[in-house]
Amino acid sequence: QPKRKAAFGSVGRRIPYRILHIINQDGESLGNMHRADALRLMDEHGLKLVLLRENAEPPVYRLMTGQQIHEEQLKRAEKKKASPKPGMYIKELSFSSAIGKNDLETKTKQIAQWIEKKHHVKVTIRQAK
Repeated sequence: QPKRKAAFGSVGRRIPYRILHIINQDGESLGNMHRADALRLMDEHGLKLVLLRENAEPPVYRLMTGQQIHEEQLKRAEKKKASPKPGMYIKELSFSSAIGKNDLETKTKQIAQWIEKKHHVKVTIRQAK
């Protein structure tokens, strides 16, 4: 069989654990079972085993259809886009509304450099007297 792309966690037959906690495609717990029993169940229903929580004891796997796996990947991609990236900085610059022309040009250049470096920039303008 051709190799399939791994979705999230491990998908398919390569399961390093002997005892697994299985959840069916409807979200109901089937309890703990041996790896061979889980693989047999997977084959009988034409589903795939997907690792949900590796740190749990025993690790939690879910039986999923290809469509469910695809939808889960899309959800996780959206979450990843929405979360702030590590190393992302918010630069803040504030100045008075009575700022001099040269000072304004200097600060504008600084803002342009920050934007080129993919920083988020917050500009605050204070009202002069």
